[in-house]
Amino acid sequence: MTFRTSGSERQGKSDMIGDLVVEPPCSARELLARVLRRNARAVGACFALLALWQLAEAMVPVVVGGFIDHAVVSGDVRALIGWGALLTLTFAALMYFYRYGALIAYQVDRFEAHRLRVEIAEHVLRPLSASTGRLPGATLSLATNDADGVGTLAQSAGNTFASAVVTVVSAVVLLRIDLAIGLTVLLGVPLVLLVTQLITPAIARRSREHRGQVAATAAQAADLVGGLRVVKGIGAEDEAAARYRARSQVAKTAGIRVAGSQALMKAVSTALSGLFLAAVTLLAGSRALDQEITIGQLIAIVGLTQFLAVPIQTLGQVGALVADGHASAARIVEFLHTPPLLEAGSTRTERTDPELTLDEVTVGALRTFSLASRPGELLCLVMDDPAVSRTLVQLLAGEIPAAEVSGEVRLGEAAFSSLSIPARQERLLVNPHQTDLLHGTLRTNLDPYGHHEDADLAQFLTAAAAHDIVRLHASGLDQAVAATGGGYSGGQRQRIALARALAADSAILVLDNPTTAVDAVTEQRIAAGIRQLRHHAGARTTWIVTTSPALLDRADRVVYVADGRVASSGTHRALLGRPEYKELVLR
Repeated sequence: MTFRTSGSERQGKSDMIGDLVVEPPCSARELLARVLRRNARAVGACFALLALWQLAEAMVPVVVGGFIDHAVVSGDVRALIGWGALLTLTFAALMYFYRYGALIAYQVDRFEAHRLRVEIAEHVLRPLSASTGRLPGATLSLATNDADGVGTLAQSAGNTFASAVVTVVSAVVLLRIDLAIGLTVLLGVPLVLLVTQLITPAIARRSREHRGQVAATAAQAADLVGGLRVVKGIGAEDEAAARYRARSQVAKTAGIRVAGSQALMKAVSTALSGLFLAAVTLLAGSRALDQEITIGQLIAIVGLTQFLAVPIQTLGQVGALVADGHASAARIVEFLHTPPLLEAGSTRTERTDPELTLDEVTVGALRTFSLASRPGELLCLVMDDPAVSRTLVQLLAGEIPAAEVSGEVRLGEAAFSSLSIPARQERLLVNPHQTDLLHGTLRTNLDPYGHHEDADLAQFLTAAAAHDIVRLHASGLDQAVAATGGGYSGGQRQRIALARALAADSAILVLDNPTTAVDAVTEQRIAAGIRQLRHHAGARTTWIVTTSPALLDRADRVVYVADGRVASSGTHRALLGRPEYKELVLR
């Protein structure tokens, strides 16, 4: 499977799996119908083979009854051979039909679960990303438990279809053997199913609740594992365990309620079908005693009646299966319709080294904020309020809707909001303060597209003062990196993330407090490295939100922002004359 964009970077709601553009379904019912529709041929073959399997199995007692009436009672050798061959063929057919019907159903189910997982992942990884509001564990639960819940539709539907077909055919066979028994089956089966379906609404409600609780528990577990080092550092293991235990108990209670409802439905279905089939058997025995049916026909009726216990139970539990699948489908549909995290236009312009300009911008904590940088400038920003820096970084990352922004943000001559995602990415990279390392190797984290030679990567690592991470490890650049970079210290993760940002070689690079987890000596090396790498030839522009004296002293210009506005600008040494600035930066 590959991910790529089409049209105007696929900034609408349509998702893509491989080369197939897929519109997110509008409802759980539509998602379930889509599973069957896009596998129509395979599902049709599955339904046919499973129905033939059930029919062949239902015919076993009928053939045995015929064998007794026409071969055993009469003593006819030719009839014995013929009916024996027919019985053998029936067994061979039911084994063949089940094997390939179940195989097709399993393949469809696994393929659909996989496609749903890819669709969920692609929804998050699309250029505009997705504002889901979910923790990673909750998304993981969607891509596993819920995708599997929807993925089993083909087998569940195939078994239900086969059970319905064989029940009708069995009733017809019974009608041909004896009218009273056939009518009893035709009238009794719908009544049994009607009673069992009365429990379905409770199962549907509890299934939705249970799926939600499982997702919340998975999210808390993933969050706990991700922050385990911090939890241990502050000695909060007992409190974290208690919170997870409480959440897990809620999920367990919801699961028990679902299991209780499903068990009640199964018990009612089994009891009613057992009583009903016992009544049919008693009626058949009575008819045999009255010599209105033969011994072979009695065996056929009793065998068919016993066989019908499983199809009737399957039909009785259809409501529970549909409720569970519908609950999973509803959660997936809700996720696939979450809005994009970023807003972007569709304008593409020639790649240049443009100026980044903010003109009278008011949004969030920014108040009539105006600032422009020249190409090649190393610009540092000192903010008196973290909310201001957070708003600025979100604005430049495109995470704030243009409708909420007063004023103008421009990249060169183009309005920032009008540019497409690729156009922005070619010119501007925003490296947030909180960054993630991905599972893989150090090399794939620094250079995911494989564009750089080892010598180039060494330059970026040196500029970020992270070359020691490679030098001190036997595997060098190929050392394994755990998810979120769990094997590294906070300072190491920060330096690796900085090296990755430098490796992107963007015309404009925005760094949000890139040295908060390193010591003063390392800050000096990083400041010198950024200056040497990006500004030696004056080709690149760098904005750094920081209060680090080492970085500030290397800047071409420092802008001091107070109350969301530019209060003053100049060199670091010149601004030290302002008491409020001096208090912020001197540590």
